[in-house]
Amino acid sequence: MASSTVSSGPRRVRRQLPSSPWLFAAPGLLIAGAFILYPFVSTLVNSFTDRRTLVPGEFVGLANFRELLHDDMFWIGLRNSALYVLGVVPALVLLPLLLAMLVQKSIPGISFFRSAFYTPVVASIVVVGLIWVWMLDERGLVNSVLETIGVGRIGFLSDQWLILLSAMAVTVWKGLGYYMIIYLAALANVPRELHEAAAVDGAGALRRFVTVTMPAVRSTMVLVAALASVAAFKVFSEVYLMAGPDGGPAGEDTTLVMLVQRTGTGLTGRVGYASAISVVVFVVTLVLMLLVLRADRKEES
Repeated sequence: MASSTVSSGPRRVRRQLPSSPWLFAAPGLLIAGAFILYPFVSTLVNSFTDRRTLVPGEFVGLANFRELLHDDMFWIGLRNSALYVLGVVPALVLLPLLLAMLVQKSIPGISFFRSAFYTPVVASIVVVGLIWVWMLDERGLVNSVLETIGVGRIGFLSDQWLILLSAMAVTVWKGLGYYMIIYLAALANVPRELHEAAAVDGAGALRRFVTVTMPAVRSTMVLVAALASVAAFKVFSEVYLMAGPDGGPAGEDTTLVMLVQRTGTGLTGRVGYASAISVVVFVVTLVLMLLVLRADRKEES
């Protein structure tokens, strides 16, 4: 009896082991399926229908995508989203690296500056955006200072291009601390001997940065470029707060995500058409990431 009990125990354990990983993964898979996979599939299906908020809609094939080609607001949104990537990504790749190099040194009080630089990251984007709106308003702090020194007031929130540039500045300012932390982790793995050898050879600070630091953290720069590109192309809050729900003068500052929100919400929202725009946003962001990764592989080869 004892031998039978002992021999049957391990067999039961072996039968239970294959299913154990799935039991641990089940909560995460359910959450991913409910909040990621299902919305993605639903958006993809809706993009081929004329569904509205309160109307199920019917299958219309590629009609929504053909309409996009003749929609002026779509092209305005695509232009602004592309300009946002071009304006924000280079700054978010280079400036956080320089900032990380400044705060990586172990000197008294450096922890305070690290925390100060990271504070905008944990702040709500709505709060940050409203603060910048108040500062850049016609009678805000920035214009008051400019008027005091004789420059005159500037319409940061009334000019089409200044609104976009102001929103870019907010995005860069808020993202500096986040990408700085990523670079700090990468810089910690750069051997100090490389810098010392370059200094012995007579290399200055700029040359050491170009020939030692940048090659050592190149993979991290690629990661930052990919993350910043996707985030910049999907920008919403900064431009929405700066330009307003209408997208600035005549809607000229509308981005693609703002167009999705404006088109697909409300009692008469065109859910099918907004889903088609969302699919375009997904495809473009996927292409951006593939281009960044391809450029990295080409440079390695």
